[in-house]
Amino acid sequence: MRLFLLNKPFQVMCQFTDDSGRKTLSDYVVAPGVYPAGRLDYDSEGLVLLTDDGKLKARISHPESGVSKRYLAQVDGTITPEAVQQLVKGVVLKDGPARAVSARVMDEPDWLWERVPPIRVRKDIPTSWLELELREGRNRQVRRMTAAVGFPTLRLIRTHIGTVEVADLAPGQCRELSPAEITAAFGRIPRSRRPTPVGNRR
Repeated sequence: MRLFLLNKPFQVMCQFTDDSGRKTLSDYVVAPGVYPAGRLDYDSEGLVLLTDDGKLKARISHPESGVSKRYLAQVDGTITPEAVQQLVKGVVLKDGPARAVSARVMDEPDWLWERVPPIRVRKDIPTSWLELELREGRNRQVRRMTAAVGFPTLRLIRTHIGTVEVADLAPGQCRELSPAEITAAFGRIPRSRRPTPVGNRR
């Protein structure tokens, strides 16, 4: 069982091949036989976990496992307390209601890297930073939720999956987690039993 932590840069496909010639995970991860446990949009940045173990992948990515994902969102405008509260109370999206486990306004973290290229800044309109925690991962969910309360997302970074965080990695950096780190973050994962060869059955 192997688990890798990658800080996915902006405009990188969260897959290993792309017919359009865009950058993919293969530009940063060289370990054979690993696949992303969950997705991260092309225009989003931050934490992606990759594993070669199906049970660990399910533990990380399946909504019923209860593993939370934390995001930093830079939104257009000065977000109001009412809008932040609504994100936790819940909003209605085209594919059903959605809510954040928690949401709070914060300053831009000191450790956050610069995006290349940077967002387009409008001189007369400020931006705000939000931290949101979700327990599901529908397509472009954070972006759709902030837009639903009137504050479109300009930049989105996934910072945590469970207790695993991305803050100590530069964009494009990847490292393997130790077995002890995997257990501490996601519990003990049962090993798949190998099928008994037909000739040995009794």
